[in-house]
Amino acid sequence: MTPMSNQTEPLSKTPIFCPKVSVIVPIYNGERDIPDLIDCLRSQTYPKDRIEYLLVNNNSSDRTLEMLNQAATEATQEGVNLTILEENEIQSSYAARNEGIRHAIGEICVFTDADCRPCSDWVKELVQPFSDPKIGIVAGELTALPGKSLWEKYAERYGVMSQKFLLEHPFCPYGQTANLAIRRSIFLEVGLFRPYLTTGGDADICWRIQQETDWKLTFSPLGIIQHRHRSTLKEFRSQFKRYGQSNRYLHDLYGVDLMRDFTLKELSSRLSLWIFQEVPKTMIKIILGKANSLDLIKTPIDLLRFQARSEGQKIAKLPEEANKIVWS
Repeated sequence: MTPMSNQTEPLSKTPIFCPKVSVIVPIYNGERDIPDLIDCLRSQTYPKDRIEYLLVNNNSSDRTLEMLNQAATEATQEGVNLTILEENEIQSSYAARNEGIRHAIGEICVFTDADCRPCSDWVKELVQPFSDPKIGIVAGELTALPGKSLWEKYAERYGVMSQKFLLEHPFCPYGQTANLAIRRSIFLEVGLFRPYLTTGGDADICWRIQQETDWKLTFSPLGIIQHRHRSTLKEFRSQFKRYGQSNRYLHDLYGVDLMRDFTLKELSSRLSLWIFQEVPKTMIKIILGKANSLDLIKTPIDLLRFQARSEGQKIAKLPEEANKIVWS
């Protein structure tokens, strides 16, 4: 009798979905962020031979270009494909992203910003949903990079930039370009970003794709980026003022509803409610260990956000050139 073999047939490994990817990062005066950003890009677990990094200097006046060129030299020595581009004609992150798209060779264009810190599996997780041929846009999650200031702690505790709020937008879902991926071929169908928009371009590109094509948008909860939030009151107000400007631009382009105006009457009413109802309840929760001191002042900070957005919405005027969509 022929003895039975103890050997088993090797299990075939399922191929991992691994398209070529182009990571595009617009950078303006980013010397504060470049070292940490580069470290995060170099630590990506996605195969080096399937990914390129296109960092686009957008007319910076600090040491950004010098630092980027040095980073590119070091990356080349490590086998990391990192290329430095420049967009110096139009001061706009969307114009800079367009320059990246023009040079991209990847099937998937992945976008983030200089003040973001991608986790090591970010690209791998963000790209996986594209294995579904119906998916054209993937938004990853944005969490807070831990900070020390009141404004950073507020943003962290209340998920200020979490994509989940935008994915539930009443007009149409979208993702922020701080953590967004789009099939490169789609730009041939709908055009590139509006280069003269200064805010709101992420919603615009996502909405154009969903309105003009059959491509679908989905969410990758494990494609995580930590975002460096604003650390001062001035920066905090500027951020939400810009969001208000975005509201106005998207209203002019798509007719979406504007947020209601911030009024002294509402301010007085909300502060009275906070002082006489919310503060006593929150104090009890703090004593019971069910809240912290930040929860105690959440309402006044919420009102600061509301006022800044309302101000931005009032003063914004869509530039005539922002109606232009470029195709190449």
